[in-house]
Amino acid sequence: MVSPAQARPETFPKNLESHNDFASMELSEVVSNAILSAYNGGLLNVNLSSPPAEEGPGSSCAATSPILTSNDALLFHEKCGTLIKLSNNNKTAERRRPLDEFNNGVVMTNRPLRDNEMFEIRIDKLVDKWSGSIEIGVTTHNPNSLEYPATMTNLQSGTIMMSGCGILTNGKGTRREYCEFSLDELQEGDHIGLTRKSNSALHFFINGIDQGVATPLTPPVVYGVVDLYGMAVKVTIVHNNNHSDRLRRNNAILRALSPEGALRRAAPAAQAEPERLLFHPNCGQKAAITHEGRTALRPHATDDFNHGVVLSSRALRDGEVFQVRIDKMVDKWAGSIEIGVTTHNPAYLQLPSTMTNLRSGTWMMTGNGVMHNGTTILDEYGHNLDRLKAGDTVGVVRREDGTLHFFVNGMTQGPAAWNVPPGVYAVVDLYGQAAQATIVDDVEVPPVSEPLPEGNNQTSPSSPSSGAGGSDLRFHQLHGSNAVITNGGRTALRHNCRSEFNDAIVISNRALRDGELFEIVIQKMVDRWSGSIEAGVTAIRPEDLEFPNTMTDIDYDTWMLSGTAIMQDGNTMRNNYGCDLDALGTGARIGMMRTAKGDLHYFINGQDQGAACSGLPPGKEVYAVVDLYGQCVQVSITNATGPMDNSLATSNTATEKSFPLHSPVAGVAHRFHSTCGKNVTLEEDGTRAVRAAGYAHGLVFSTKELKAEEVFEVKVEELDEKWAGSLRLGLTTLPPGEMGAGAGGGPGLPPSLPELRTKTTWMVSSCEVRRDGQLQRMNYGRNLERLGVGSRVGIRRGADDTMHILVDGEDMGPAATGIAKNVWAVLDLYGPVRSVSIVSSTRLEEPEGTQPPSPSSDTGSEGEEDEEGEEHGLGGQNQVAILPTALEFLENHGKNILLSNGNRTATRVASYNQGIVVINQPLVPQLLVQVRIDFLNRQWTSSLVLGVITCPPERLNFPASACALKRAVWLLRGRGVFHNGLKNVTVGGWKITEVRGSMEASPGTGTAGEQRRGLLVEAGFWKTAGLSSQICEKFGPNLDTCPEGTILGLRLDSSGGLHLHVNGVDQGVAVTDVPQPCHALVDLYGQCEQVTIVSPEPGAASGKGAPTQGDMEKADMVDGIKESVCWGPPPAASPLKSCEYHALCARFQELLLLPEDYFMPPPKRSLCYCESCRKLRGDEAHRRRGEPPQEYALPFGWCRFNLRVNPHLEAGTLSKKWHMAYHGSNVAAVRRVLDRGELGAGTASILSCRPLKGEPGVGFEEPGENCAPPREEQPPPVLLSPSLQYAGDETLASKVQFRDPKSQRTHQAQVAFQVCVRPGSYTPGPPSAALQEPPDPHFRPSELEWVTKEKGATLLYALLVRVE
Repeated sequence: MVSPAQARPETFPKNLESHNDFASMELSEVVSNAILSAYNGGLLNVNLSSPPAEEGPGSSCAATSPILTSNDALLFHEKCGTLIKLSNNNKTAERRRPLDEFNNGVVMTNRPLRDNEMFEIRIDKLVDKWSGSIEIGVTTHNPNSLEYPATMTNLQSGTIMMSGCGILTNGKGTRREYCEFSLDELQEGDHIGLTRKSNSALHFFINGIDQGVATPLTPPVVYGVVDLYGMAVKVTIVHNNNHSDRLRRNNAILRALSPEGALRRAAPAAQAEPERLLFHPNCGQKAAITHEGRTALRPHATDDFNHGVVLSSRALRDGEVFQVRIDKMVDKWAGSIEIGVTTHNPAYLQLPSTMTNLRSGTWMMTGNGVMHNGTTILDEYGHNLDRLKAGDTVGVVRREDGTLHFFVNGMTQGPAAWNVPPGVYAVVDLYGQAAQATIVDDVEVPPVSEPLPEGNNQTSPSSPSSGAGGSDLRFHQLHGSNAVITNGGRTALRHNCRSEFNDAIVISNRALRDGELFEIVIQKMVDRWSGSIEAGVTAIRPEDLEFPNTMTDIDYDTWMLSGTAIMQDGNTMRNNYGCDLDALGTGARIGMMRTAKGDLHYFINGQDQGAACSGLPPGKEVYAVVDLYGQCVQVSITNATGPMDNSLATSNTATEKSFPLHSPVAGVAHRFHSTCGKNVTLEEDGTRAVRAAGYAHGLVFSTKELKAEEVFEVKVEELDEKWAGSLRLGLTTLPPGEMGAGAGGGPGLPPSLPELRTKTTWMVSSCEVRRDGQLQRMNYGRNLERLGVGSRVGIRRGADDTMHILVDGEDMGPAATGIAKNVWAVLDLYGPVRSVSIVSSTRLEEPEGTQPPSPSSDTGSEGEEDEEGEEHGLGGQNQVAILPTALEFLENHGKNILLSNGNRTATRVASYNQGIVVINQPLVPQLLVQVRIDFLNRQWTSSLVLGVITCPPERLNFPASACALKRAVWLLRGRGVFHNGLKNVTVGGWKITEVRGSMEASPGTGTAGEQRRGLLVEAGFWKTAGLSSQICEKFGPNLDTCPEGTILGLRLDSSGGLHLHVNGVDQGVAVTDVPQPCHALVDLYGQCEQVTIVSPEPGAASGKGAPTQGDMEKADMVDGIKESVCWGPPPAASPLKSCEYHALCARFQELLLLPEDYFMPPPKRSLCYCESCRKLRGDEAHRRRGEPPQEYALPFGWCRFNLRVNPHLEAGTLSKKWHMAYHGSNVAAVRRVLDRGELGAGTASILSCRPLKGEPGVGFEEPGENCAPPREEQPPPVLLSPSLQYAGDETLASKVQFRDPKSQRTHQAQVAFQVCVRPGSYTPGPPSAALQEPPDPHFRPSELEWVTKEKGATLLYALLVRVE
């Protein structure tokens, strides 16, 4: 059965050095062999296998490892697991029915492995349904005689397997943490290999990197074996056994086999090739250089976050790009890779702990800023390096003109520094999350726009700038002292925007022509200041302008719009102009144009606001001018900039010119691509799509790839009710232009979206999520079949590689994960949806630095907090009476958080961190705010963190954990109290300081010297190498030991003291004089995976009803407060431990062989409702649940086994608002129902089974032009009842006989499901079944049976078992 997912390893392997003997063959030998083989008989005999290790004099390579031919190549054996399908000449293996079965997927090689022979496979396909994934290893069993097990780890002899990140020998774990990689975390396209060395050692390889010796003694005759288990569905054997240098080696072979390569080998070059860029062996204390100087890593990246500086082995040449690929990341630290250049020679440099500490000759890009000699020179430069992932690339180049440019994933970030001296060395700092990086070869310098000539550049009418193809207008190189020009002169920004609000005037590079529009888009704003952008024109040439603090200070030849005021030469000419610049936000477009008549017009989002002023001197040159003032931080010139028809200059019809069809600029409306289904007609410049005929052939695409977090949204314009089905939408990696041009001109387009399988496509149809037509999940979000005219539906590709669907502006949560980076939005106007129009706009991808600063940065200010905090404080005072019912978590939260239950429940859905949530309302004095711990995952250590934050949380960029917050935060963690991420304690004369997970020790006050001792944070307490004391602030209980169900609360008293409450017990004041307003904060860290806001008890707001520490008996006080007291009264004795009926039902449930992952773990796994247990608990026979409340009976006489509810399902988030009911079933249908996750298919008379469209063997036939769409077979209604006495009757829940394995007695058993039912989705009525027993008299006969036909109307809650 499926095992829980492997925990992320906590440490790197001790040694990542290559143990690979393959490197003994030089690349030139490989190339030579390849060429000789090509010339002597074709490429089929090319030997790309790894050469054997030398065994001494006289050994023969040919004798040890003969050259393989195509007939001798490793393949999969024809005999394989029962669900395996072989293809591609037995090089590809695929597990059939991957959504129904997770095992029986074992395959083996067709022959034993030779010594030093690489057996390598590529993962082709994964499914996101199961836990666990691929397993690989060797076995001594011959596949011809082996009876294949369901999973290879069940084999108890002759087998060595890698599973997760450990090694299993004969089914038992022999190495728990063999390597840093876990096979369960690999993605499609990753490679896994193994080899048995001649010295009998077995090595595994992940993406070509040797993971070291797995076992030193391997039998001499072994077969390769792969277990396509759990998520792993399809693999292919890779015969070119390259390791870490695979890409370079392949390129070399291809070049050698080309005619040009042959000529180069025949005629040696007169000049030697430039020395290859490598890492210098002199590196940081915690760094290591591997792979012949190509790779740098921090071997113990989970123990240390710095001392990872590495430099290039030689100086960079002008124009030479130094680029590295991030290979590995860890989630433990804040911050990540930093890259730059330095004038220091690495051979003589004493390397610092981090390169930004160097105070001379150094330029570094760190985060999204640039530092020179440790001082920030650009704080908002480009893409945030802290947000990069494994596989991303970063680079740096010094150009001949002395400018320094950085690159992220091949995209230039613009000039970062000027006058950088030649002969600089490249620097990489493997800091924080960055654990390993490799130099990337053959990088060409991306083109950078050359600066245009400045001044009066008049062009002829035939020049490109005079046409529609674009404009030469840019920002001038002269500008205000706080302004920075980037992006080839098209973007202007104000750096240090949180400390400076003016001195950021920018001006056009040439004078405007009559009727020429100069348009900019606002890309970034901050809430720090009042006032915003000012724009206008000036007759002063840039060379003659002495740039003032703000442009309205100029007293001659200048016309400006400031707010709603038109100003000339610094004086207000008119107020209340048609637009207010101070009211514009990010994405708004502002344009300026002087007409031939001398009028100045402004355009907002393409709309002419009318003449602002007249009388601009005719014939005199005017330049566009923009003042990045106050809130406005960054703008870019749009593609709408350019000449316009003067006749349109005074009318609103100029809008058409302001919306170029393919403009990529922020605020410009999206468009549909011209390639579309044959029944689709595009209207209104590609913003409206209409299906003109039929019900299918309605595919439409976005014109461009969606950027991260970009929303592509449409509004339903017209419905045709005669068709069934729903609008379908999703993301595809298929460029629409590859399918043909012109409406209806795409002959390759299928009739419907589920059939679009040329490239990977993710889609949502109704409430189902599919990938390449295969069903991935059900019951997702709102049913798209219910869209009406005016409904809005959108799609968003998240920065975390997830796909989100938005309905009427509401995010339905992640529909799919692992989305590719380059995807287009795709819609299928199918069935009733006949036409849609686009309501969204594109936007420029802002540099990460333009996002609000993270709490770990020092760019904030108290002024900002006070300004917004005052507003929040008033809001809190006005809502004290309703706060208990209005409390919920803010939508701004950690990236691993999923909110549900009206934003009152927070669930961490991945990893162990990134789980910060904040209460939406500020804390009000004497109001108790409480959360309940719903679920703990014991595979992690530590647990939740509580606290308060006094800065406005709505725009904070939350770090990985609350301890990384550095300002205006007080936290309760474990038994300690922290302020701004650190805690100071003096022990034995030493001052101990914890700072964001790292610690330092220094002599206390009065002691000379600055000696320091390293400390290690581990399992909630601190240790030092020089101190044996355990440092612990014993305030209240240890939050790391809170069990599930614990209710934790925070309360401010009238004097500003912060109190902690545990299960209603006041633990006293944790922090005094907390500034107000402040918000309660919860960090779902480690074990804590779900919390829910609970309403305070009556009287709790005053804090008077609860006992405090002072009220407790002295016997209850031991080292603080006893845990038993803190966690409330001891739990009642569980009747389950001694209940024979519960034990009997549990044994029957085990006989059903259901996967453990379907059920809740103990102690919430089961509950017995036998006569003894229910009386002991005092259960009432009936309860009410849902909105509106509906009565249901408890399952007396049955035993309940609680099912896990998928937190991603919207239904799971609403289950407490739904009604409770029961559904009788039979043993044969239980597994099928659990696999599907809902009622609706089975073998009983109540249910029916039909295949899904996406299942193998069920294809999509193209419908006829005028045929009705194939309506899916309607499943029979699902019968439910609020009474198990009715639903559990034998006619609805058939009985089965079984023998108790313990007593060997024969019993009869029944099964049923307890389900949550959405209110309004069912119809109550009288019983339809002929009952053998009278129905429950508590319910009226007219309400005893509920009938529903709706998909997604039920949510499985528990499996019920009754044994007689």
